[in-house]
Amino acid sequence: MASILLLGVEEGIVKRTLHFRTALLISLLPISVLHAADSKVVEPAPIPTQIILAKRVFIANAGGDEPGITEPLFSGGADRSYNQFYAAMKSAGRYELVGAPAEADLLFEIRFTVVPDKRPTGGILGNSGSGETYDALFRLEIRDPETTALLWAFNEHMEWATLKRNRDRNFDEASDRIVSDVLALMARAAAGTPQSKPLFELHVR
Repeated sequence: MASILLLGVEEGIVKRTLHFRTALLISLLPISVLHAADSKVVEPAPIPTQIILAKRVFIANAGGDEPGITEPLFSGGADRSYNQFYAAMKSAGRYELVGAPAEADLLFEIRFTVVPDKRPTGGILGNSGSGETYDALFRLEIRDPETTALLWAFNEHMEWATLKRNRDRNFDEASDRIVSDVLALMARAAAGTPQSKPLFELHVR
């Protein structure tokens, strides 16, 4: 008798579970249908014509921070970001590098900033040997040489480190990423990416 009663209880639980799952699927169905109906393809925004057609570039040194006055936090001095970026772009051979903005089709401004990181956890940037945490950032701005209008920009954060040799290594890696960002943009421009496949789908509710 007890086994029959237990079997009946188990059957009731199974039925209630099935009913709940069925109701849940039915309730979710209109949402899925609505998202499918309202989703639309978002095409990549166009790359400025000047970037596509440019052949000559002037690289400007927009400054490099070095908070360590008595004991530098990096090797290479305040111009290291400019020197490395210039050398990398020259080696890439994508543009003719000119000596004056008036001779250029594009103006590249490279900047490296190092500011105290005030976030309580220090974020993902780590900690320096002095106990202070910094947010180190490479920023490249691509401008029209005549009007100085901003056409494009890239930001690459550098992971902080306690040891100077590790900071120097992370500096190089972030600098390389900025160069890669530029070359990837130029490859997109050459390939006509604005007419290529969508980057993602936007769901409008």
